[in-house]
Amino acid sequence: MPAELHANAVVADAHNDLLMAVVARPPARWASFFRERWLPQLRAGGVDLQVLPVFIDDGFRPEGALRETLRMIECAHVIAEGNAEDVRLCLDGPQIDAALTEGKIALVLALESMPGLDANVELLPTLHRLGVRIASLAHWGRTPLADGSGEDATASRLTAAGVAAVAEMERLGVLLDISHLGASGVAHVLELASRPVLATHSSARALRDHHRNLTDDQIRGVAATGGVVCVNFLPGFLAADPADYTVARLADHIEHVASVAGVDHVGLGPDFVHEVFTDLTPPCCEDPAATVDFDVMATLPGLAGPSGLPLLTAELLARKLPEPDIHKILGGNLHRLLTTYLT
Repeated sequence: MPAELHANAVVADAHNDLLMAVVARPPARWASFFRERWLPQLRAGGVDLQVLPVFIDDGFRPEGALRETLRMIECAHVIAEGNAEDVRLCLDGPQIDAALTEGKIALVLALESMPGLDANVELLPTLHRLGVRIASLAHWGRTPLADGSGEDATASRLTAAGVAAVAEMERLGVLLDISHLGASGVAHVLELASRPVLATHSSARALRDHHRNLTDDQIRGVAATGGVVCVNFLPGFLAADPADYTVARLADHIEHVASVAGVDHVGLGPDFVHEVFTDLTPPCCEDPAATVDFDVMATLPGLAGPSGLPLLTAELLARKLPEPDIHKILGGNLHRLLTTYLT
């Protein structure tokens, strides 16, 4: 029964850093490496819609950030062109729906922070033309647009460039992602937003008091915009005690977000980094834990990557959640948001 439910659902993953691993290969290998290494995992996990974040490691910042941003965007296009029978890089809702109808995985490009832009908001239309449809303003630290949650002590709102970026994103139809944004920045965004806001990979702070997680008020704020909070699977964001690194704990966070925001506003943002970090060579990941206060290489049992996603469906079903609600959580809500907003 869980397998059938999972197979019949639209499964949407709001955050998988696989582009980091693919782009590290020679360009001639980008399409084939994705096909050999990642496509089987996505298929095994039943993933129908995959958001591909463009994340720029510190080694490329600041001078090489824009070049690496463009390389990763080009990599996504090469992946799609070289695997056209299986995936499609989608620019709008109709393209997403067409991909799903054809049995293809719909890929959507996102920017995780925007170091390649610095404060040059006028480049957002350029990146939109290249296919970017989701973007965030900060990562762990300070950017020219905003402070990340690692800088919460500053209590900083968005900079003038950050405010301009929000307005430009809304004009272009690029979804604003608040994951990683500092608390004051989130409040500022929620004041400014006139369109839905997305959290691509954030868990519940009520269950795990970590600055990367969202408070109940923030969760309600995202829901009030019509947006979706996609729960992060990284164990350190789910629990302080490694003994609680379980699929059940992940389900606790999902149920909590649903109870606060409503079941129409929760989704999945797994943040599967274990294989990415294992696969990459220095200097980008010599010490993956350097900027966090837990073991980022830890994984939930059976959920180290996309192929384990049916385990979550089984857990949600065992908790007696209504099947229509499970469909919404697995991807229905994110699918609805993207197909409605990306027009």
